[in-house]
Amino acid sequence: MIYEELEELKKGIDDKKLKRKIKNIQKALDDLCTKSGLCLLAKGKSLEKTLKTVRYEEDLINLQVELIKLQNWVYENKKRVLIIFEGRDAAGKGGAIKRFTERLNPRRYRVVALPKPTEVEAGQFYFQRYFAHLPNPGEIVFFDRSWYNRAIVEPVFGFCTEEQYEKFMQEVPEIEHALIDDGIIMIKFWFSISKKEQKKRFKERMNNPLKQWKLSPVDLQAQKMWDKITYYKEEMFSRTHTTYSPWIIVKSNDKKSARLESIRYVLSHIPYKGKEKAKTTLHPDPEIVQRYHRKSKQID
Repeated sequence: MIYEELEELKKGIDDKKLKRKIKNIQKALDDLCTKSGLCLLAKGKSLEKTLKTVRYEEDLINLQVELIKLQNWVYENKKRVLIIFEGRDAAGKGGAIKRFTERLNPRRYRVVALPKPTEVEAGQFYFQRYFAHLPNPGEIVFFDRSWYNRAIVEPVFGFCTEEQYEKFMQEVPEIEHALIDDGIIMIKFWFSISKKEQKKRFKERMNNPLKQWKLSPVDLQAQKMWDKITYYKEEMFSRTHTTYSPWIIVKSNDKKSARLESIRYVLSHIPYKGKEKAKTTLHPDPEIVQRYHRKSKQID
């Protein structure tokens, strides 16, 4: 009945803006009447939050359809894709990776999250243990933290010497150039989070038994070491951001928008087949995802 009245109302109106508003109302009603929308409303969620969640879920599914197309293109063309996720603790890296991968063929991708190096690995060429996990032809690999541990975590917490740090900073641009020159498609994300939001997420982890496993002794020091981490982060950007391997900054105080826009960036960056038929925009929001620039304001 409501839909019919809205349609009749549109027919008698010449104002384009008003017609757009009516169309938006119809879309909102459609979203609220979905299974997800009705469940959220039944739980007492506000109309605004319900609409935001339903539209996020719809957008995410459409983007995940595109990720499947991308994965098929990578497999069929024997491409090698490496996506690096870096950022402060609790910035949302793991949650983003989960949304990237949850609909993909598990035989054609890997998530790499390496633990502390063993005694043997500590004596090897620094990049050696990471090279063992580089993508094979037809495969996408997601690094949940990477060799950039040596750029920030290790010097901040005293896990490497000054000489080891300097050697790494000098070598990494050349090594990445070699990997890209060999045909690897590499994307480097930095998930940016404010100090206030990080503190809020740490508190949530402490109080949620399902998330307590995410906390580590290093995490608990992150707030105290904020300024020192900032110094090394800025050094990392300045010395390892290159034209062939740029840093892509993702504003991640809002987890959901960070997930959607980082997926959009990957989809827009890789020329896979069939993207012209996408049911959602593949252009990332420049207010959320942007290439690092040395004249940018402070990045958290």
